Amino acid sequence: MASSADSAFEWIASAHRRGRLAHAFLISGARGSGKERLAAQVVRMLDPAVADDSGNDLFGEPVAVPLDADPPPLDELRGEWVRILRPVKKSRVIGVDEIRELEHALHLSAPRGVFKVGVIASADRMNENAANAFLKTLEEPPPDTLLMLLTEQVQRLLPTIRSRCVQVPLTGGSPLMDHGGAELVAALNHAAVRGFGTPVAAMHLKSVFSEFLARAKDAADAAAKAAEKEEIAAYKDSTDGAWLKEREDFHKAAAHAEYLQARSRLLDVLMSWMADLLRVRVGAGGLDFADSAAMFAKIAEGESSERLIQRIRALESLRRTLETNAFEPLAIEVAFLKAYG
Repeated sequence: MASSADSAFEWIASAHRRGRLAHAFLISGARGSGKERLAAQVVRMLDPAVADDSGNDLFGEPVAVPLDADPPPLDELRGEWVRILRPVKKSRVIGVDEIRELEHALHLSAPRGVFKVGVIASADRMNENAANAFLKTLEEPPPDTLLMLLTEQVQRLLPTIRSRCVQVPLTGGSPLMDHGGAELVAALNHAAVRGFGTPVAAMHLKSVFSEFLARAKDAADAAAKAAEKEEIAAYKDSTDGAWLKEREDFHKAAAHAEYLQARSRLLDVLMSWMADLLRVRVGAGGLDFADSAAMFAKIAEGESSERLIQRIRALESLRRTLETNAFEPLAIEVAFLKAYG
């Protein structure tokens, strides 16, 4: 289940104190959710003496920095035993050479008790060769090594990579009402007023959500085609057809990734909308959609807390199912019948 970056750090720190720190974490979430801040906190936890503005005390010893203090930017923590890998090529792809360099650094002998840390930002940007090379490191990690993969688009990573990491999905980031969120909330409210808690109402809500998904897919495809057209116009006379075909495949993959990201944002709205229903039912505050409180109150009158928790779990199950190769329309229909029927 997704959590805030601060909560995620608390349980990672707890696992470290008990000597049960995993060797690889897949930290995912929207832009602004705190992925890099969390990674920086973990790096500082493993090596509290990393460079910081605190400097040294009067005796030349590093000043201890509280772990709950804001860490420095992730890139400032680079060092002999901390490697930060980002896509830097014009294509914004992480290649196999960069992964080989990281792998070599992680296999170097470190002083006793020192962790070697490898962080891959925008891990979904690894190309096929890079991902396969990194998979070997995941399968046989060097001792005293921690790997952290950061991504907004976890679906683009190989299933074999995802399965070998402890997944840490983060909440927050892009505001819920952005990128079509406000329109989806309005549509959900309108549909829920007409009926809630019946198969007919569930199918109506599903059709509303599916319409938003279709719009998101069309927008992603249009943006990718426009970018591809621009590249063809600029480079068709100066490069070969194989390169253009490779770029065509790249833009198709980019459009699919953009759609999956949009779908994830819309699922966040669904989850928060249902969570608001539960908050109103139990008399809690902190609504994500406070303007809909009166409507939530009417629906909550006919719902028990236990039933609303079941509905939320159905949506959580939908998110997990959609990260597999499940048939999307069927998975959504089944989940909406459980969540809204």
